Amino acid sequence: MGQRYAVIGLGQFGRAIATVLANKGAEVIAIDNSPAHIESIKDDVALAICMDATDRKALIAHGINEVDAVVLAIGKDFESLLLCAAHLLEMNTKRIIARSHGKHQRMILERLGVSEILTPEDEVGKIVAERLLNPSILSLLELPDGFEIVELLAPKGIINRSLEEVGMRDKYKLTVITIKREFHEIKNGENVVEVHVLGVPSSKSMITENDTLMIFGQVKDIQRFTDINE
Repeated sequence: MGQRYAVIGLGQFGRAIATVLANKGAEVIAIDNSPAHIESIKDDVALAICMDATDRKALIAHGINEVDAVVLAIGKDFESLLLCAAHLLEMNTKRIIARSHGKHQRMILERLGVSEILTPEDEVGKIVAERLLNPSILSLLELPDGFEIVELLAPKGIINRSLEEVGMRDKYKLTVITIKREFHEIKNGENVVEVHVLGVPSSKSMITENDTLMIFGQVKDIQRFTDINE
């Protein structure tokens, strides 16, 4: 996979993200200023560092600005999260995902320049990790016995092909519950893009560019489908 991530703040949320990413084969640098948090995760990740994430020199020394994405999961100290985010932005970090508590924190982060913002009510650590590893996944619902329902952008390998041609059921053992498609429409004299749900698709249903698929199946089969067709 070759992806490298830094997770800063190892409360329940940050720990869940770091652990899932590591279990999926990503290289994870876990950072917290609590020795106890570092001790509890050091065997699960590539590198666990006890440090002050607001220290710009320390961030640079550990190459945090060079990873594929940084997840800022600092929980209680919003001032520290802001300062760390400011340093990372200044260092041109590729991707920053920050956690906010409430609309005021979200507004401040947006004004600072952070575009990817999570709220605890919206996200759980495992789902955030899955979306980091596979950006085409828009949402995910975990079900018992290794099943899940995912909403994902149609991968390149299946564009302009029917569900039957792709072999969703026969080859991948997956069920497409529905397809969401963009339509260009005229509203109040303006050309706007509207998204419509197409209902339950048939085997002859064609996949077009920018379609969103809602798929039901086993986690391993969904992963195989996205790996082959991206």
